[in-house]
Amino acid sequence: MSDVDPAPDVAVDVRRGNPTEEELAALVAVVSEAFAEESAAATAPDAPRRSSWQLTARGLRQPLARERGWSGADR
Repeated sequence: MSDVDPAPDVAVDVRRGNPTEEELAALVAVVSEAFAEESAAATAPDAPRRSSWQLTARGLRQPLARERGWSGADR
């Protein structure tokens, strides 16, 4: 026994005109294919993985303390 449910029944409400059964079947086929493509493309992208460089790189150093002057003599 399969765990997959059969395709649900499709209801089409024709508001104007008098389409043939073949035209309705073509409409259902086109819309079903478009829905299948859209739902297949609707997956969320995987989170970007950190590279080896990012994992091993040290944190950024602190900005220079400009008030000390360039010689750094008064540290």
